[in-house]
Amino acid sequence: MKSGKIFATLTLFALTLVTSSFAGSNPMVGGHDMSPQKNIIENAVNSNDHTTLVAAVKAAGLVDTLQSAGPFTVFAPTNEAFAKLPAGTVDTLLKPENKDTLTKVLTYHVVAGKLDAHDLKKMIKEGKGKAELKTVAGGPLTASMKDGKIILTDAKGGMSTVTIANVMQSNGVIHVVDSVLLPQ
Repeated sequence: MKSGKIFATLTLFALTLVTSSFAGSNPMVGGHDMSPQKNIIENAVNSNDHTTLVAAVKAAGLVDTLQSAGPFTVFAPTNEAFAKLPAGTVDTLLKPENKDTLTKVLTYHVVAGKLDAHDLKKMIKEGKGKAELKTVAGGPLTASMKDGKIILTDAKGGMSTVTIANVMQSNGVIHVVDSVLLPQ
């Protein structure tokens, strides 16, 4: 009887460890859990911090692309990041006649493949402090490190900091950034 109770207790303990390790594998974003079993779009729509990004992705017609198999690395600007743009910029980009420009801005935040923070830091180290990433839009992003954080520099010299890294998705990874990156 004692061995049965010990086995049951050990089994319960093991299940608790496994469950908690899966539950805690992704950081919360925008006040919500991000499931590694969901794709980029399925998770993004649950983030209160990414409503502007989701609206922009829908306006650009990129929902199907970001729900596909990928894998993709997405540097996802928050609502606050979009708010840093000059007044009226987001409204102008969301107009149907500016769909091509909006698409270029959004795809400039996407890199083909799944690059977690470890991969990015390794590339930066191998590049002697800088790593050039080719975006889906075709332009370069430069990754570097400052004060232990990954910094992205866009084609115009604008900088964005990764504030939440390694939000794993079924079709890639999201890194939350604090500024919108702009292509040439």
